[in-house]
Amino acid sequence: MILHLLASILIIITVFYLAFFVFIPIGRGAVFSPSLESHAKRMAELAAVSWGDRAVDLGSGDGRVVIALARRGAESHGYEINPALVLLARWKIRRAGLAGRAHIHWGSFWRADLSSFQAVTVFQASFIMRRLEKKVLGELAEGVRVVSDYWGFPHLPLEALDGTLHIYRMGA
Repeated sequence: MILHLLASILIIITVFYLAFFVFIPIGRGAVFSPSLESHAKRMAELAAVSWGDRAVDLGSGDGRVVIALARRGAESHGYEINPALVLLARWKIRRAGLAGRAHIHWGSFWRADLSSFQAVTVFQASFIMRRLEKKVLGELAEGVRVVSDYWGFPHLPLEALDGTLHIYRMGA
């Protein structure tokens, strides 16, 4: 009896995980694949944010890059379409004591206006980077720094490469 109950609970947890972390986001974005903690911290460093800057992480997942940006002094924002990840990220932000400085928005970054940000971070799949390049070219001001983990933009001139992190400066 207890074994059947435990098996049922395990099945429910597995279905919930697959539904919210894998199947719901498919077709709307990439499957959740978080940046390493070390990469999140390094991305925030390379974004070169200072106190009062506004930074955004596109497809913010569990919020680790948003938190790293806020710890460096930025008012940080993240856009995430997966509601389970939004809740997790908001919980992690509160736990880190960064409420009011770090914000997770539930929704697609495709509808977000990026023009007020001084730094952008992203870890997306290659097929998304092609389309995202058009968005950043149309919305970001000159001098804005963009840091991408693993996948680069196909045509933006690369300012530097730090391991798997691509660094761009708009208008450079």
